[in-house]
Amino acid sequence: MIRKIATALGLMASVIALPQAAHAQSEVKIGIGFGIGFLPMFIADELKLVEKHAKAAGLDTSASYRRFSGSAAMQDAVLSGSVDVGVYGVAAMLIAWDKARNSPQQIFGIAGVNSSPLVLVTNRLDAKSIEDLGVNDKIAMPALVSPQMYALQMIAEKRFGKGQQDKMKPQVVALPHPESLNAMLTGGTEVKAYFSTPPFTQLVLESGKAKILTSSEEAFGGRSTFLAAGATKKWLEANPKMADVLIKAIDEASDMIRKDPKKAAAIYLKVEPSKFLDEAKVEAMLKAMPDDFGTAVYGVKTLADFMGRTGGLKNIPAKWSDVFVPAAHGSASN
Repeated sequence: MIRKIATALGLMASVIALPQAAHAQSEVKIGIGFGIGFLPMFIADELKLVEKHAKAAGLDTSASYRRFSGSAAMQDAVLSGSVDVGVYGVAAMLIAWDKARNSPQQIFGIAGVNSSPLVLVTNRLDAKSIEDLGVNDKIAMPALVSPQMYALQMIAEKRFGKGQQDKMKPQVVALPHPESLNAMLTGGTEVKAYFSTPPFTQLVLESGKAKILTSSEEAFGGRSTFLAAGATKKWLEANPKMADVLIKAIDEASDMIRKDPKKAAAIYLKVEPSKFLDEAKVEAMLKAMPDDFGTAVYGVKTLADFMGRTGGLKNIPAKWSDVFVPAAHGSASN
């Protein structure tokens, strides 16, 4: 009788375990944007790198990817839970880290993704510096709250003095990258400058119809992170192995860009077909920017100090690592 009861209990336990095992399968939803800066995520999707490193960590996890335009939309998606991880600008990440301090919604960075310079170009070929842009010369960027805006403000402060960070802000207009590129090439609008990112920077300069005025390297005094992956404290604590999984996936994708730019170029064009770019052009572009992809982060403390000084942050992190998860602390970041 006891044996029968034990057998019955064992069968019951196995039946109960079945839905639990199914429930244990999970999915990480990753928000990404548009442009070659997101290439490590395109590669991670194509080659199932998140799944690969999750399996190595003992997790049965798949990844799905959803696209957004601009850091503000990405931030909203992360905070609302419509995505678990967002890849976007560090400034928006710092704001959420500050505003939601010590709450489950506080955002922490996981890893860098891209550190390509943001380049301010103009189709006013007579202009030699940003000071030559008139008040009616509009400056295009993808969103009014974007990494480009902070770079412009930092440059304005350097050029015009402290307290002058918003001097050029009235000239800024929000335009998607393709429309900004078209404005530079046609020259038929009020938009006379464009804070660009690859591959749009290369396209507009190759046309010969625009020139460089400055870049984010002036703002930061060197390299700075354009895109980083971040998530809420709540999600990170509920998924303690996933930060390391994502770091390894991004590192492998970035390494592939350096070692096999031809394959990386093919993946990029599969995700973002272009009438302006072919595989050879993208491959050449990637060969020229081998250090722009990877999990290291740059310029976080410089940006945080600027945002604190100009009222964008109430709490300034003492060091960059205060804003990023411990798994990221071993990278050569600043």
